Amino acid sequence: MQKLGRIIGVGAIAAAAVALTACGSGDDTSSTATSSKPTGTAAAPATQSHGRECTADDIKVDGGYGDNPKITIPDNCDPPKQLVVKDLVAGSGPGAAAGQALTMNYSLVTWSDKKKLDSSFDRGKPFQLTLGAGMVIPGWEQGLEGVQQGARRLLIIPPELGYGKGGNGIKPNETLVFVTDAVAVGK
Repeated sequence: MQKLGRIIGVGAIAAAAVALTACGSGDDTSSTATSSKPTGTAAAPATQSHGRECTADDIKVDGGYGDNPKITIPDNCDPPKQLVVKDLVAGSGPGAAAGQALTMNYSLVTWSDKKKLDSSFDRGKPFQLTLGAGMVIPGWEQGLEGVQQGARRLLIIPPELGYGKGGNGIKPNETLVFVTDAVAVGK
């Protein structure tokens, strides 16, 4: 199944290319706002604020590099309004830069229903892309910048850097939580 390409990739038929964006650092970059869901959206169920935004440390990820991760999103904080990037397992070698080929394994959980939507781990086939070529959503473009081979990286992607108004099986205003493994960088 090519669901990964449909979820994060931008196909010629879809023509709604969205570029992924990455911080390029292994630091947790979360904002201080308290609510990330616009009011009045029918597709974003839980709109009551918990008074704080979740950070990377609030997301539980079971499994190490190469293992199919189990991602648990808490109920006691709000989705971040800004891209959050955190290396869960350090990689080695040069960090990925625009124009470089990447081979990534990933698992995607949607914030609103806390369910796995897609996983290359489940298919047993990593996803290949060229960083900065507009092949993936902006949250991936920005979030994978600087990733090193062998790294496991958590990406929490706000709607503006994902699918915004929805598409490719993603609800409108959905926050996306990815755990990615950098299988190959620059190869």
